[in-house]
Parts: sequence; C-alpha cells; structure tokens
Amino acid sequence: MIVRLAITAAILAYLSTRIDMAEAARATAAISRPHLILVLMMVALDRAVMILRWVLLLRASGNSISTGDATRLFLVSSFVGSFLPAGIGADAARAYGLSRENTTGSEALASVAVDRLLGVQSLVLMAFVGILVWPTNQRDWQLPSMAGATVVGCLALLWADVWLRLVIPTRRHEGFITSRLLRLTDAVARYRDRRGALIHVFVWSIIVQVLRITQAYILGLGLGMTVPFAYFLLFMPLALLLLLLPISISGFGLPQGGIVWMLQPMNVPESQAFALSTLIVLTGLAGNLPGLLLWLRARNPVKSST
Repeated sequence: MIVRLAITAAILAYLSTRIDMAEAARATAAISRPHLILVLMMVALDRAVMILRWVLLLRASGNSISTGDATRLFLVSSFVGSFLPAGIGADAARAYGLSRENTTGSEALASVAVDRLLGVQSLVLMAFVGILVWPTNQRDWQLPSMAGATVVGCLALLWADVWLRLVIPTRRHEGFITSRLLRLTDAVARYRDRRGALIHVFVWSIIVQVLRITQAYILGLGLGMTVPFAYFLLFMPLALLLLLLPISISGFGLPQGGIVWMLQPMNVPESQAFALSTLIVLTGLAGNLPGLLLWLRARNPVKSST
C-alpha cells in the first residue's frame, strides 16, 4: 500500500509541474451538468451489465447464489476495492465475499478471474477496432499483432491447468502453494466446457467497454473538447487497461498521466485532459456509492422494534 501511495503521489506531483492544477480544477467543476448526469446514468447501466455478466458466469458454474446476493457482493466489493490496489482490489474482495457464501475459494476466484479475462479481451478487441477506424496514411500492424498476442495469452490461461502440470514436477503438486494454484486452474478450466456462457459474457463485456468509452467521449464533450469519437475508440482501451494495473489507488496517478499524454496529438490542453481523466475516475467512484450504502446497512442493521 505504501509503495502504491508513493507511486501515485509521485506521478501526481510530476503532473503538477506540467499542468496548471488550478485551471484543471476549474475545468472539472465547469463540466456541463447535462453531460455529467448522462454519464452517471451510463455508469449505473454499466454496473448493471457487469453484475449480469458475473451472474451468468456463476450460473454456468452451477452456483446457487441468488441474483440479489450476487448484486450485493458485487457492489460492496466494488466500494471496498476503491481503497485497494486498482484493478485487483475489487476482484479480490469479490472473490473473498463469494467464498464466504456457498462457494469454495478456488471456484469463487475462478469466476472472478474468468470475468476479468473476458473483460481484458473485450478491451483488446475495442483497441483493435480503434486502430482500424482511426484514419492514418500508414497503418502500423505491430499494435494489432500485440492485441492478438494479448488475446491468445488470455485464452491460454483457460488451459493453465494443462501447462502448469507440464511445467511443475509431479512430486511438487501436493505443496501448499502448488496444490492451491492447481485447484484454481482446475476451476478456471471447467469454463472451457461452458462455451455458450463464455460467448454470452464476452458480448456483454464488449457492451461494457463501449459504454465506458462513450462515457469518456460525453465527458469530453461536456468539457468542450472536439476530439472525434473514433480517437476515443483508439486511446480509451489503453487508458482503461492502465486503470486495471494494480499500481495506483482508485485509478489516480498513472491512468491520469496516460490520458493526458494520449490526448496530446489532438492538441487538447493538458489542464483540460487532466480534468477529463479526473472526471473519468470520479464518475467511476460514484458508481461504487451504492456499495457504500449496502456496506453501512450491513454494519448497522435496523433492529426490529419490540
């Protein structure tokens, strides 16, 4: 935690030497209210879709948890994850919460891991679409190649049970760490036989990424930007991947610097780009507020009158 705080603070300190933070704050506060309200509504929608895709994975694995309990777990873990390393904090909290319900730890972690894998693959697909739709005189096919390699890598994790047993000597399979790792990969591997569910969840994952990219575009419009939507398709998948890296707190720091840097080719003022990055993070955190209410309700249950 201390290391991540230090990294986040260092990046923000560096950005403050390049950006007029007072101007960025004014731009953030001046966001068009109709645009902001529309984005908040879209944030609520993408949370609903994220819950749906996780429930689909749970149903495919035979988990009997109710939709209401799954929704509660997802929202509370998203809120708790706001204070943990970006990307993996909420996932870890969700897996832990599910394991306390009616699921083994490996099955709980597998459902979250597969959900994350499909999310990353959908982001890579959107990045590929952005590369194709953004007009350029000379297309660099190194990026599509990297995108393809990432997809193959994610798919390879569905066969981690096979290659781990090939790599790790049999005599070590009963070790404390190895046995748990193999149980997890076995749980993930069971999703290979649930292709219909994987395809269904992947489609919903693409919808989530389209919603998030559109949210950033609308926030940009609310700030007065004239950056075309096609460019948001190009750079936002990378920005969203930066948000998943577990080296920032709640998405502050590195993802903001990445967005500022990626908007430079469009001649967006750095203060305005920083305002956009801040609003992306803040609206995402706003989507976690229902989890706060549910967490408070669980800690302070209403006592029935006698």
